[in-house]
Amino acid sequence: MLIKCPECELQVSDKALACPHCGYPMHTNTYNKLLHKNNNKRKRLPNGFGQISEIKNRNLRKPFRAMITVGKSETGRPICKPLKPESYFPTYNDAYAALIKYNKNPYDLESTITVKQLYEKWSEKYFKSLKSDSSIRTITSAWSYCSSIYNMRVADLRARHIKDCMDNGTAIIKGRKQYPTAGTKTRIKSMFNLMLDYALEYELTDKNYARTFNISDDIIKEKEHAKRGHIPFTEKEISLLWEHIDIIPYIDVILIQCYSGWRPQELGLLKLENINLEMQTFTGGMKTDAGINRIVPIHTKILPLVKKRYQEASELGSDYLINCLDATTHRNNMKFTYDKYQKRFNKIRDQLKLNPLHRAHDGRMHFITSAKKYGVDEYAIKYIVGHSISDITEKIYTKRETSWLKKEIEKIK
Repeated sequence: MLIKCPECELQVSDKALACPHCGYPMHTNTYNKLLHKNNNKRKRLPNGFGQISEIKNRNLRKPFRAMITVGKSETGRPICKPLKPESYFPTYNDAYAALIKYNKNPYDLESTITVKQLYEKWSEKYFKSLKSDSSIRTITSAWSYCSSIYNMRVADLRARHIKDCMDNGTAIIKGRKQYPTAGTKTRIKSMFNLMLDYALEYELTDKNYARTFNISDDIIKEKEHAKRGHIPFTEKEISLLWEHIDIIPYIDVILIQCYSGWRPQELGLLKLENINLEMQTFTGGMKTDAGINRIVPIHTKILPLVKKRYQEASELGSDYLINCLDATTHRNNMKFTYDKYQKRFNKIRDQLKLNPLHRAHDGRMHFITSAKKYGVDEYAIKYIVGHSISDITEKIYTKRETSWLKKEIEKIK
């Protein structure tokens, strides 16, 4: 009796173990019995499944070679190629089992797609789902440390190769060779998790080796160590910043932060409409109820810097006080993001040989430290930096004037 093959829908005998046209297994239970049956009798291969040949007259540990049928010649003879990734087996039945496993889920033996080509295909699709440029930069940065496997076939990629990128990968950043930090190692692992999920979906690989291992305890400890506190600038460092304000771009932004306490993200969100040069105040903020739309007096030391930025933004037609218009940005992408600030901050830090532990939030820490040093009222500090106030009398029943905040902030020298 003839039935339809579920794969190619051509006619095939109901007694056939596999479709003679496409090789689709017709009786899975029969295959399983053949696969697990323990006897020494050589099993006959169904038509179109491939070939097994024994290499004789040579002392081989794996003398049985499995070949896959990939087509037919003009005369109708089968064209065979070695099974991959493994072609040789110790026994006939081992080779037979490998052929049956392949025919249950055939894959392209000649797939030459490289890891780099996979990244390009995956990222083109995945990046469309991301909402911010910083998320894309996080992935492209992690990818830059994986150059050692760019040209490797995806089919040959294993967990050890991904681990090697995490442990020993290098990237050239601003002309210097750098190794991945703990955070970057984690992002490399995450990137390959997603990328090989994509490869599995499109049958470019038969296993996601990135998901066969976990982040090591050493990397976790390294990440925890990186979560240190922020440190204020020294008087010498502040003097260096003022001395180079007209020489190195964006030093003014660091100084604005040091005399106002804004978070890096908040600096980039300050709008011109919320800058009152006459009253000398900023209005902005984020993250907490106490931090949103708070009024921060503009310290007289940074007033000229704010005025200069205000004028520049007005001439550019930008809604925001701080904008990026240097060699690394485009005019249609002037927005001052956290990532942009961090990169420019690190560059200034290294160029002036400041404490290498300084990070982009340290200007905020410097403001709080300076305010306490010069005796600024504790509640004024909390109002200015957007920290919550637990004292009910102060929080609910005391109304503070902007002039009072201005007087307090001017105590900072």
